[in-house]
Amino acid sequence: MNRARETNALSGGTDRPQLSRSVRIDDVKDGEERLIEVTPAERAAIAALLDVAALDQLSFACRFHRRGEGRHFLQGTLAASVTQTCVVSLEPVASMLQIAVEIEFWPAPLVEQFTASSDEAVSHGMADWPEPIVEGKIDLGPVIYETLATALDPYPRREGASFEWSNAGEAPGAEQAVNPFAALAQLKQR
Repeated sequence: MNRARETNALSGGTDRPQLSRSVRIDDVKDGEERLIEVTPAERAAIAALLDVAALDQLSFACRFHRRGEGRHFLQGTLAASVTQTCVVSLEPVASMLQIAVEIEFWPAPLVEQFTASSDEAVSHGMADWPEPIVEGKIDLGPVIYETLATALDPYPRREGASFEWSNAGEAPGAEQAVNPFAALAQLKQR
């Protein structure tokens, strides 16, 4: 994941994201649980960025686990109540999301070493690259935003909604056009 690009998109082009939950890694205890509730103003900004009709609830519950060499493993669950617009009927489509999240955070020098050796990534069987710990901190805001953004249905459709082509404007018994140019020719004749 490239959080820098996503953070810049979330912040509207500024360096400070609209959703930021900075955690000082030295203050985190092994096995510590945290709950992040996103404010209504932040939810409204995220809904606008993601082009969803409403984002009524967004929270992130997570637990930190210490690993050797300054590495940390985060396990969590993102919960969201989202209303999108049906791509067929333009009616609202409400959904409740529960998304499992697992991320490793490593000191920046370890991430750089890891990145330099692409063979190491394959040998570890890692699906995602570790995220860097920058200046002793991690920001969970972009994690929340990206998790939600990737979990949304890109083509939400209300149950029972279907797109069926209709030739309602044609005269009864009229022969259907064989290709798009024939259809244009028929329109031109009208």
